[in-house]
Amino acid sequence: GHVAYRLAPHAGAVVACDLSGEMLAAVRGAAAARGLANIATEQAPAERLPFADAAFDFVATRFSAHHWRDLSAGLAQARRVAKTGAPAIFIDAVSPGKPLLDSHLQAVELLRDTSHVRDYTLAEWAAAVERAGFDVEAVARRQIRMDFPTWIERMRTPKVQAEAIRALQTAASEEVRGHFGIEPDGSFQLDVMVLRARA
Repeated sequence: GHVAYRLAPHAGAVVACDLSGEMLAAVRGAAAARGLANIATEQAPAERLPFADAAFDFVATRFSAHHWRDLSAGLAQARRVAKTGAPAIFIDAVSPGKPLLDSHLQAVELLRDTSHVRDYTLAEWAAAVERAGFDVEAVARRQIRMDFPTWIERMRTPKVQAEAIRALQTAASEEVRGHFGIEPDGSFQLDVMVLRARA
């Protein structure tokens, strides 16, 4: 999901902030289904968070930042609303860095969801997080399997775009197919990072 969760300092409240009203409705539904009464939602872009300075004692974003129009501005806002010393977690897909692999990844991401902006490299992430005023403490990277039918259905990708992704996968070089572990049904391995930092 594109939801960024931010833990408020009062009463253990969690604020889920996202640009998408549909995503926030899903959060409210999931919270209600689990009996969680301490989750509030706020619709806003990451680059203009409607919260006071130092309002949160934990900030996190999970698979959201690759949709932000301006990564640096979004990270600066995350730092602004975090208390000094607050932990921060950034989880997102990352570019393998090599141009051949990067082009493939960005193409399939954009075809799947036209709100995609960019999957950044680990180096770009670390530099951007530090520029925003966080101290990077640890970075872990791994690949996770994306089940193609589920991955497509989650974003309701139009059939023509899903077919275009499959065409790109079929035409991909052995190096691309090998790195992403592209399977016969289109399922593949996505490079993901977890970056831990402190405000």
